Amino acid sequence: MKTNLSKQWSIISLIALPIAYLIYLWNKIPKEVPMHFDINGEVDRYGSKSELIIITLLPLLIYGMMILIPKLDPKKQLDKMGNKYNSLTFIIVLFMSILAIYIIYTSVNSTTISSNFIYIMVGGLFMLLGNFFKTIKPNYFVGIRTPWTLESEEVWIKTHKMSGYLWVAGGLLIIVCALLFSAKIAFYAVMGITILITIVVVVFSYLKYKEIESQ
Repeated sequence: MKTNLSKQWSIISLIALPIAYLIYLWNKIPKEVPMHFDINGEVDRYGSKSELIIITLLPLLIYGMMILIPKLDPKKQLDKMGNKYNSLTFIIVLFMSILAIYIIYTSVNSTTISSNFIYIMVGGLFMLLGNFFKTIKPNYFVGIRTPWTLESEEVWIKTHKMSGYLWVAGGLLIIVCALLFSAKIAFYAVMGITILITIVVVVFSYLKYKEIESQ
């Protein structure tokens, strides 16, 4: 896979940001910090501030997995994505880095996390990922992997094309719900939209496979 060096350095910078931010704030962070929140955004579990170290390392873990996955792909289909795969990696690492920084920030400045802000981020991630679906080649690791998309390349392509529009629409709807409604309602909206998208994609891939098989 061709590597865009400037984009790789951008990803490395994103990985370093939450680590540097945690180091900068370390002495200001209390010994116990909020580590889990209920659907209203209220703290329901505290933990040691050392747990924040794990959170800051999540972008690095994701980056390592994204580097490893193409090497494990037996058909090397992900290599055909070229810089699109690098862009996909960048988006996922960006999401995880922003989330890590936000969690560190709330541990110092507040005992309440804005769940709606996180839902907006999730909606944005859905929209960005949806735009990449049509570029993902059939593989065993990334994309909509149902028994029927893995069996037929045509089903894979048609399912990902449809899913791309679906994820963009779903992400936009999540953002709207997060902006207009309370954290509790937004939570149920995120869960409902995610479940609905999953069901529609699975059913679509099955029906499309049956349609092609009957021809």
